[in-house]
Amino acid sequence: MATGRTHRPATRSRGIPEATVARLPLYLRALTALSERSVPTVSSEELAAAAGVNSAKLRKDFSYLGSYGTRGVGYDVEYLVYQISRELGLTQDWPVVIVGIGNLGAALANYGGFASRGFRVAALIDADPEMAGKQVAGIAVQHSDGLEKIIDENGVSIGVITTPPGVAQQVCDRLVAAGVTSILNFAPTVLSVPDGVDVRKVDLSIELQILAFHEQRKAGEEAEAQAGAAAVAQAAQENNGKGPDGDVPAVMPA
Repeated sequence: MATGRTHRPATRSRGIPEATVARLPLYLRALTALSERSVPTVSSEELAAAAGVNSAKLRKDFSYLGSYGTRGVGYDVEYLVYQISRELGLTQDWPVVIVGIGNLGAALANYGGFASRGFRVAALIDADPEMAGKQVAGIAVQHSDGLEKIIDENGVSIGVITTPPGVAQQVCDRLVAAGVTSILNFAPTVLSVPDGVDVRKVDLSIELQILAFHEQRKAGEEAEAQAGAAAVAQAAQENNGKGPDGDVPAVMPA
């Protein structure tokens, strides 16, 4: 099996848009679930619903992969799993280092989903001397003094930063200098990297703030709807017994 240092995913060379690349893992997750249930084929509508996108967008995305499905049959699930995995580079072995083994770093190290998706945690690194040698997820933590050597010996091209924000840029610079070209950043700070280095930022607080915005908007819309319903009810009550123009109708003679 090839290692990550010598092979790169083919998506850029094939001109696949970044938006499509971002959706490929969603399709792969849905397809993997279908595969585990031994579902042989799936329609674009069913797969789109499972992935949370519309079917037209899905068919467009798959056209970049050269996969168009079969009319009346749909897409072959196992073939699509292989095709998307290959496009994402998941048929290769990607050694990963995690730098910063606090609560979050330890949780990521213990996450069982990495290995099944083509990622191998090659090393855990921390600046605290007391952490050196401790076992986390069956891996001995190594001191950050040896970061460059660790990266070189393991052929690492992907680094995960889970350090405090104040040292994240310094760690990033060392990773890049050592040959790491892709970084997943969990530290709540923006990293500066040279051209040719990809950074994906994961900020849980920002995601929660976005959810809070949507909750506030939903609450406001609900309050407006309730106020509107109350106004209609009040108007109906005030007009009770009146004519269409709001006037009390004349009493008809007996």
